[in-house]
Amino acid sequence: MDPMAEEVLYSVADGVATITLNRPERLNALNGAMYDGLIEAFDQTDRDDKVRAVIVTGAGRAFCAGADLSGGARTFDYDQEAAATAPEPHRDRGGMLVLRIFRSLKPVIAAINGPAVGVGITMTLPMDIRIMADTARVGFVFARRGIVPDGASSWFLPRIVGISQALEWCLTGRLLSSEEALAAGLARTVCPVVDVLPLATRLAGEIAASAAPVSAVLTRHLLWQMLGADHPMVAHRIDSQAIYDTGRLADSAEGVAAFLDKREPHWTLAPSKDLPDWFPWRPEPPFAE
Repeated sequence: MDPMAEEVLYSVADGVATITLNRPERLNALNGAMYDGLIEAFDQTDRDDKVRAVIVTGAGRAFCAGADLSGGARTFDYDQEAAATAPEPHRDRGGMLVLRIFRSLKPVIAAINGPAVGVGITMTLPMDIRIMADTARVGFVFARRGIVPDGASSWFLPRIVGISQALEWCLTGRLLSSEEALAAGLARTVCPVVDVLPLATRLAGEIAASAAPVSAVLTRHLLWQMLGADHPMVAHRIDSQAIYDTGRLADSAEGVAAFLDKREPHWTLAPSKDLPDWFPWRPEPPFAE
């Protein structure tokens, strides 16, 4: 099934959706069609209850070389766009994509098979797990291009690797080895490139087979949202409600029964219809206040 533009490939097998950036001749540099295709792909994974986990990877030797710079020196000059859309303020497309991935109802794994630079790495920050080829290089190169980090990475990156490490990477703009990314906690695993997608697929398959779909949605959002909480009581309030609601549904009984019977669970609840009425409990703020 391929409902997206040809620049973004989409397939589903065994409960896992694989989204592939497909401009290998341009090292999968993002253009407008790819931004739109990626957002549509995540809309599709949210709609499809058969999808339990998502993998994002790149075709060819790169994951994503960042923004398409074929427009030359004026690539990041948005004056013309601003005039066309006035009085609407400019919105960073990388940030819009990142926020869409952040809202995903399904766990997301980045299978970084090659270079990931600029938006090519910041788009992975809201993904839940990053697996990286040992030959991959990543770079937060924005200062070297005369701009600032995109994709809300000023929020995500310090939470993943710490503020000092985030500042060093962004201020130097240097390319990082996969081993440095691993040591800082940006990558979960570094492995030979031929093993990146198979490992991501095995991990996604484990999530798809083991995690109750409604539980996975709530768990993912609980952990991400609580990064911004100012006291553990905030988490206690919402997870108390979540435990109460999930504990009286069919999947809770099935999870316990499957454990006692020493068998695989058969989940019956679906995110499309069985999420609690209070989800999401913290709606996305508006862009313009």
